[in-house]
Amino acid sequence: MAGWDEDSPQLFENLTKILREIRDGAKRRDALTLESARGWHRGAMAGLEVPFPECVGKYRGEAGLTEIHVGIGTAEGVPPTQVAAQLKAFEARLQRALAVLDRLYPRDRELDADGLAAAIDAAAWAHAEWVRIHPFANGNGRTARLWANAVFMRYGLPPAVRLRPRPDGGYAKAAAQAMRGNWRPTATVFREMLESVL
Repeated sequence: MAGWDEDSPQLFENLTKILREIRDGAKRRDALTLESARGWHRGAMAGLEVPFPECVGKYRGEAGLTEIHVGIGTAEGVPPTQVAAQLKAFEARLQRALAVLDRLYPRDRELDADGLAAAIDAAAWAHAEWVRIHPFANGNGRTARLWANAVFMRYGLPPAVRLRPRPDGGYAKAAAQAMRGNWRPTATVFREMLESVL
């Protein structure tokens, strides 16, 4: 059985299935929620060897994960005791932003330049904020990339953020800035990713 972070056929199959589900939900403009991310996390880990299977689909701070601290390099995600509140704020802010974009750009209307910029900003903010919070014990990066692609597909854009292997270019530096609460470098990187596929 392949490991959870190994670029295996099983992981590729899992991520492909999740992206299809996100694409189908995006066409309907389904709500993007914390429960969506739980499902993505469970789906991504299905059939893979996970060191602590009890962590799959659970946020840090929940029962059994009250003492789990994670991060990127020397930057730590928020303390487990703050994850629930910060996720609630994340979900509320993202849903407000998407509600505005949904009104301005209904499914039958293509994005103009302003809409494209707004969609990139929403995707970048969601990705960067997820990275900053680091709510899962593992798999936060791929989940953050799923958030970004979910926003893109909601507005008729391609899923431009590669899930695996991790994107190159300025992505790692943007993620480091995200850990410090700065999402703007992520927007710059995402704009470049979109331009390369549009």
